Amino acid sequence: MKYIFGLLLTCGISVFASQAMADAKAGEAVVKKSDCMLCHSVDKAVVGPAFKDIAAKYKGADKAKVAQLAQKVKTGGSGVWGTNAMIPHPSLSDAELQDAVMWVLAH
Repeated sequence: MKYIFGLLLTCGISVFASQAMADAKAGEAVVKKSDCMLCHSVDKAVVGPAFKDIAAKYKGADKAKVAQLAQKVKTGGSGVWGTNAMIPHPSLSDAELQDAVMWVLAH
């Protein structure tokens, strides 16, 4: 019984890890196909903040915060990171936006 529970737990972790990796790849693809990298980079501020700085600010973000950040990317705006406005990204789907936000927060 212990063996079966351990096997199920290990398989469950593998499935979860595989899904997380798939989501990360999807988010990376969204960021790279959009114009995000014109204003952001992973490790240094450009026009907008570095992804690692965004990840640090929102460390431990829950599902509601991820949805809120995705909406912010969709509608654009300013004031959180200074006066430079982020352009809106209405052509990205909600799923793409959430994948992108999750990828950014993984840094």
